[in-house]
Amino acid sequence: MRPARRLARRRLAICVACTLASAAPAASAADASAPVYRDRIIAAQALAPLPPDEDEVVDGDGLPRSFRLELNAAYTERGDEHFGEQGLAAGGFWETANWGSLSLDATVFHSDRDRFADDSGWGGAVTLWQRNLFVDGGWRLDNGLGVINTPSSQLQRNQYRFFLPSVAMAGLSTQWTRDASGLSVYGAVGRAGLYNGTRVVGFDVADGHVGAFGAQWQGASGWTHAVSALSTDGRIVPDDVGEAGLIDRPSQAAHWASAWQSDRDAVQLNLLGSHDGGGNATGAWIDASARRGRYRHHYGLFSLDPGLTWGASPINQDVRGGYYRLAYQYGRWSWNTGIDDIRSISGAGFDGQYATAFARYQASSVFGYGASLSLRHADDDTYAAQLFADRRGDWGQTRFQFDHAGGDGGVGRSWQASIDQALPLREGRRLSVSLGYGEWGERNETSAGVAIRTTTRTTTFSMYGGVELGDRVSVDGTARWTHGEGPAAMRGVDLNLGVNWRIAPRWSLTAALYQSQGSQRSPFALDPLIVDSPFLSLPRERSAFLTLRYERQAGRALPVIGGAPGSAVGSIDGSLFLDDNDDGVRAASEQAAPNVTVVLDGRYAVRTDSNGQFSFPRVSVGKHTIAVIPDNLPLPWAVRDDRGLQSIEVGVRRSQRVDIPATRQR
Repeated sequence: MRPARRLARRRLAICVACTLASAAPAASAADASAPVYRDRIIAAQALAPLPPDEDEVVDGDGLPRSFRLELNAAYTERGDEHFGEQGLAAGGFWETANWGSLSLDATVFHSDRDRFADDSGWGGAVTLWQRNLFVDGGWRLDNGLGVINTPSSQLQRNQYRFFLPSVAMAGLSTQWTRDASGLSVYGAVGRAGLYNGTRVVGFDVADGHVGAFGAQWQGASGWTHAVSALSTDGRIVPDDVGEAGLIDRPSQAAHWASAWQSDRDAVQLNLLGSHDGGGNATGAWIDASARRGRYRHHYGLFSLDPGLTWGASPINQDVRGGYYRLAYQYGRWSWNTGIDDIRSISGAGFDGQYATAFARYQASSVFGYGASLSLRHADDDTYAAQLFADRRGDWGQTRFQFDHAGGDGGVGRSWQASIDQALPLREGRRLSVSLGYGEWGERNETSAGVAIRTTTRTTTFSMYGGVELGDRVSVDGTARWTHGEGPAAMRGVDLNLGVNWRIAPRWSLTAALYQSQGSQRSPFALDPLIVDSPFLSLPRERSAFLTLRYERQAGRALPVIGGAPGSAVGSIDGSLFLDDNDDGVRAASEQAAPNVTVVLDGRYAVRTDSNGQFSFPRVSVGKHTIAVIPDNLPLPWAVRDDRGLQSIEVGVRRSQRVDIPATRQR
């Protein structure tokens, strides 16, 4: 048997060798006759234009322009109120050859709400922007007319620990910038006011005036200076139901900032003075940073007199002290720690220390975990701790989190366990879900001085996402179900749901449903320097909103990187949200940031809606920039520089999605 097998193997080997030997000349001949392969690149201008969509109306004459007209109707139940709103909105943009880019946003509406009882019930707002208007001398102009916010210099916005908010007004503003020299000058004047309307945004003009001016310029050896002044005739205070109200209280303030920056170090000095009915007040703070290898140091001193003001919104005041922060990031480790020593100048505010610590370890490319701790030492000591772990896998990104808080005074021991899941779905669909359970404790004293501890148990389930149902229908929204048991319990469903139906090429119908059971402040967020928002105790609200929109786009596309005139288009959709856990991913339990301005390519401006959403349809293919102007972002939330200006690549007939997080200093 073995000799026969060996003979068969030898015959097989001989056959294979003969076959290869006969095939080699043929392969050589084929290689000699085959042409050499060469890469061939077709220039973009030589590509044939893509055919239009079946239901797309194309008008390629002239520069880009857009126009939209909306009919709005809403019905709202808020607290004990029941009222309706009807409105008309118009807007659009127009790219001109000699006058820059023009953007328009206008609304007019009628409301039968009680707060309009003293007038006809009519309200509205109009905003016209002219951006990127170039004139002789290398100047670039940005001009605004209508309902706008006061402009500000970069040094005023570039604050590490303290914030100076802008002021909403009805008036005009202009900002002149010479990019080559770093010189920028602005001015604004108008009437103070407040945004009104519940579902249809309007503006209520007050009796007072607003005036602002400022300049920023570059000095020698890395120095930059800025000066600004602001005068207002009103102050924002809460009314009986926690909503914003404007009282007649004039104030004037001036701000000076000088900053020096090198490759590794930076320092900025701020001086602020104000005068109002309560007298004069001054403030000064200095922020510095140093980068040494893997470490980043932040430190500063501050002294802000009682009664210090800046415009209509409340700011930090009646504090004196200093702070230090140390951050480390290398490889898999990132951590930071810091301490504040704060004293009340008048003796009526916070006196004590505030310390924080945060650490995160990236165990692998898909798994990381960490913890944070906040300690507040004063007459009543308070602490808040957090443990978390997140993982990316086949089911998307998962985050487990456990919060614990407690202390003396009225704060009892509280804890909450939650899980956030961002699911990986195909393009056009997104979904995040959150599930949490916790116990919130309070300690109250009776008239006899006996301390009584109470506990509220709360279960929450939240969802955030959107889906495109074919080419014509899309759904976006958030939903949160809350069930509590105890003295501070809240029960019910919070809902913000929107459905958009593209009826025809230029016609669409949007329906929205909003329901809120009210607001509660989390016991796990500690910061002695946060100015408590006067609008925390919002009442229960339920509303339905309907919009019929006509929209027309026209004009050839401007040249962009990766595209040419007449090239195909895509779109940009996104949202702005308050990133409570600072992970850059919008969880279902995190809130949206409405009514904040987002600018495309420095030209076209839109505002986020009640769900924090914004959209730029029919954007030229190629690279674009998205910038956030935090004009109405609630303090102390801010958009970091690396997230406030983002570069986005738009593909052919593709919708590019971007979610922009706003964070708080920790």
